Amino acid sequence: MPTDAKGLDLPNGARFAFTVMDDTDDATLENVAPIYRLLESLGMRTTKTVWSVSCPEGSPNFAMAETMDDPAYAEFVVDLQRRGFEIAFHNATMESSTRERTIRALALFASTFGGAPRVHANHSFNRENLYWGRDRIDQPLLRAAYAASLRLPQDFYLGHRGGSPFFWGDLCAEHIEYVRNLTFADINLRNVNPSMPYRDPRRPYGNWWFSSSDAENADAFVELVSEENQDRLEQEGGVCIVATHFGKKFCEGGRVRPDVERLLRRLASRPGWFVPVGQLLDHLRARRTGERLPRAEWRRMQWLWARDVVARRLAERRARR
Repeated sequence: MPTDAKGLDLPNGARFAFTVMDDTDDATLENVAPIYRLLESLGMRTTKTVWSVSCPEGSPNFAMAETMDDPAYAEFVVDLQRRGFEIAFHNATMESSTRERTIRALALFASTFGGAPRVHANHSFNRENLYWGRDRIDQPLLRAAYAASLRLPQDFYLGHRGGSPFFWGDLCAEHIEYVRNLTFADINLRNVNPSMPYRDPRRPYGNWWFSSSDAENADAFVELVSEENQDRLEQEGGVCIVATHFGKKFCEGGRVRPDVERLLRRLASRPGWFVPVGQLLDHLRARRTGERLPRAEWRRMQWLWARDVVARRLAERRARR
């Protein structure tokens, strides 16, 4: 287990690295602009995913979210990129997209932001998700249990299946550098995936894979970046890439939630390196001695991920009650 920042060789004497990958699920200009203003004022730069095209068929769960087809929101996101934030891909739009729509979305992304996205994360139950559902993992027992819990057909996720109308794996391999897979409860990813980023020959349409620390919403984010966890991240010389949704209650009444702001200000005052996901992964990758993930590390990651999935679901059930 890492005990200091040795081997990370972070710039300016930083003792840990911290960033956020903000999935765009519930994002609107109104409910995410305040937290990006705060991050910029604190000297933090993070990664924001977008949907390049609208969803004319409608969406039962994500209809409130805005896409790059919304002019004011698009202007805001383009300005974020100018200010040093990274813009990433979260599938073409909020519901399942055929190959044709994904091609159009990637082209629009490139024309808007000056190039293809470097970073991608699958979205929810979109059928074009790459290596999703049971295909995220290899342990036979875990694959079977996870597939049963999802209650979906085995061939539901088809983004990596050639010949499917949802196939776009070749486009991902051609255009996108980093793809997110497993998420964990630990704030320090060096404790669970020290070989990140890594190549996976069983999932060749992803060039390089990486892990994240899970924080579904503002409440989970506050728990993850608690003062105690911040101190531990620094003491261990750790790396944290938070997978979250800034559109999920991070801002209230046009302002960042006070507890979120307090914790971010405290974190920003510490000797950390606060750069977007792609830049952080480039740094880690340059210091890797190999490309593949050691078998023992991958085996342990899968069991830790399964444990954290079960814990999250139990917590969600308690919250609903």
